[in-house]
Amino acid sequence: MNTLLSRIKPLHHPQPISPSPIPFPPHFKILVKDIIQILSTHPHWQYSLETRFSDCETPVSGIAHFVFDRVRDPELGLKLYEWASKRSDVNDLLDGFSCSSLLKLLARCRVFVEVENLLETMKCKALAPTREALSFVISAYVDSGLVNRALELYHIANDIHKYPPDVIACNALLNALIQQKKVEIARKVYEEMVKRDGCWDNYSVCIMVRGLCKERNVEEGRKLINDRWGKGCIPDIVFYNALVDGYWKRGDAERANSLFKELKMKGFLPTTETYGIMINGFCKNRSFKAVDRLLVEMKERGLDVNVQVYNSIVDAQIKHGYGDHSPDEFTYSTIIDGYVKQNDLRSALKLFGQMVKQKYKPNVVTYTSLINGFCRTGDSSRAEKTFEAMRSSGLKPNVVTYTILIGCFCKEGKISKASSFFELMLLNRCIPNDVTFNYLINGLTNNVATAISNKANESLEIKASLMMDFFRTMISDGWEQRAAAYNSVLICLCHHKMVNVAMQLRDKMTSKGIFPDPVSFAALLYGLCLEGRSNEWKNTISCKLNEREHQIAVNYSQKLNQFLPQGLTSEALKIFHTLLEGVEPHIQEDNFVVPARNRS
Repeated sequence: MNTLLSRIKPLHHPQPISPSPIPFPPHFKILVKDIIQILSTHPHWQYSLETRFSDCETPVSGIAHFVFDRVRDPELGLKLYEWASKRSDVNDLLDGFSCSSLLKLLARCRVFVEVENLLETMKCKALAPTREALSFVISAYVDSGLVNRALELYHIANDIHKYPPDVIACNALLNALIQQKKVEIARKVYEEMVKRDGCWDNYSVCIMVRGLCKERNVEEGRKLINDRWGKGCIPDIVFYNALVDGYWKRGDAERANSLFKELKMKGFLPTTETYGIMINGFCKNRSFKAVDRLLVEMKERGLDVNVQVYNSIVDAQIKHGYGDHSPDEFTYSTIIDGYVKQNDLRSALKLFGQMVKQKYKPNVVTYTSLINGFCRTGDSSRAEKTFEAMRSSGLKPNVVTYTILIGCFCKEGKISKASSFFELMLLNRCIPNDVTFNYLINGLTNNVATAISNKANESLEIKASLMMDFFRTMISDGWEQRAAAYNSVLICLCHHKMVNVAMQLRDKMTSKGIFPDPVSFAALLYGLCLEGRSNEWKNTISCKLNEREHQIAVNYSQKLNQFLPQGLTSEALKIFHTLLEGVEPHIQEDNFVVPARNRS
């Protein structure tokens, strides 16, 4: 109990970062608004300001900081500052508080030349910047990589206020110093922060512990934790990760592994970073069996193995020899895919070369990842060549492979290419998914002019496309573009004996407000007959066609027959002929939609 109580910190009352805010009377709001309006819009704003202040009792020095706090354009703030500084009224000069508000504005906007000029002017006039303003400036300098100047301002703030800047600014500076490996300077800053209760927090400790552990000074890092929370108390997984990493960097595998077991015993769940640190350490020690065990553990916990982890494995095994634990196609493919997703195609190709050199055969995932990489960089030509290499190696592209290529060609406006890959996909009995359909529908509707104009060149470049042929015909016959696109895809599916998939797509198009029409009916009937399911059509597709709609369906059915092997005809036409006597001679309201120019 005494140990537990010793870890409880008493409440502290930190020094406020700035004086209590000055009340903002209602009439000040009007004045501030007027000043900002004058500065923003008046060509002779100096005279307008003189006039405005001559009519009110509020001095410039009493309102300036409110204006600086509310404007977002540093130029407006500087205009007011310079105008106020040149006024002849010595009793109405801007004080340190007003100048500090301007400092914050300039720091927020990263106008560092003006920040330095203002600091120098304030120094000459013996005006002290507030702690809040200096904290803003320090944070801005750190964010912009000007760490040395930020450190100088940190010391200035300490000298002026006998107290460090706020904890946000201090932590930013501390972190930057650690990243630059200036651990000794960071340690001094940290010690000054700790002396002043309320000027440090858990993040401050974490920054220092990580920095010390990176320098292999793990014991000092543990001492900082003990000082903050008590001996033997490590507060969370972030600190465990830092300590474990420190032990590995020091080459102390036993302590690292012991601490890893301890954190699990205490109920902390290792993160992907924790496993990555452990795997990297075991790889350097050539303990590949331990690596395998951790990979299994990660998989059981549902954690994704990232590229960095696999990099550690492959690099170590290439460097130290494989033994009985060589990386397999799965390992290589996972890393290659990770590089592609991080838009690092160069590294993916380099690793692919290593994979081939080690005489491993790329699998479907490997090739698909590279195809995706080329498509993401807009190199559809190399993507297509990789696809051909994949097929030449005897591998069958999957739905992801085809969909990536179709999407790439659609985005590039090469709709005929996309169409040919879609039909190749169906020919190889690869069932498309919703993403495939979305690419095709959007590709067709967004490239109508291209689809029509490419007809003359299509035979030279690409085998005549069933989908493109019907899309052009329907557009020429006056069908709405989206309906024509859906029907063209439906026709392709039915021609390749994928009627069930086609009916699912029909339901999706209906849910989007594009209702079945005579062409949809003709396509589905044609598909059912091709699959030898002609006796099912009455229970599968609705038949509410008037005479004109019936004729449209027959025309498209006859066109579909042209794509059958020579000498064959679809049973669909026979069904249409038997239906002809029963159709209504006049247009009736039903679920079918016929384009205006095709209606009687």
